[in-house]
Amino acid sequence: KSLCHSSVFFLSRNPNFHNFLLSLGSLGYFGAFIAGALFVSTFTAAIGAVILLVLANNMPAIQIGVLAAFGAVLCNLILFKFVKGDLTQEIVPIYNELGGHHLTKVLHTKYFSWSIPVIGALLIALPIPDELGVTLLGLSKMSTTKFLVLCFILHVVGISLLGSTANLLR
Repeated sequence: KSLCHSSVFFLSRNPNFHNFLLSLGSLGYFGAFIAGALFVSTFTAAIGAVILLVLANNMPAIQIGVLAAFGAVLCNLILFKFVKGDLTQEIVPIYNELGGHHLTKVLHTKYFSWSIPVIGALLIALPIPDELGVTLLGLSKMSTTKFLVLCFILHVVGISLLGSTANLLR
């Protein structure tokens, strides 16, 4: 992770990359969509955040939040579908081999059945990469439609708050 942050620091000091980021402000809607898509992954979150902060200079925070949420939800949907389908099918045999039935009993108690999606939603709402939150929601019994609506709302709020904070600190 520090290598990722080091490369973002290096790129942010590179004049060509810096000019590219600043030019995203002129891309407006498309720039916000791209920034939202980048904002959700561990490897690109720092770049996405920088782009969102640059866009906050030229666009209202709520507008950035809505547009970036579309990009974020698209990337989260890809991960969600992967977790719901392929990953679950591959993990279940390993889980059963390791005696996971005891953990299953705990996870299906009334306390855990609602807390896993809540924790997943909180992780998505925070300005941190979404992989863990999406995985938790994917492992729950949440439908794709509910996931999309929830993710969109959480990203609109989270990214709008990030943009508003940037505007307040200027």
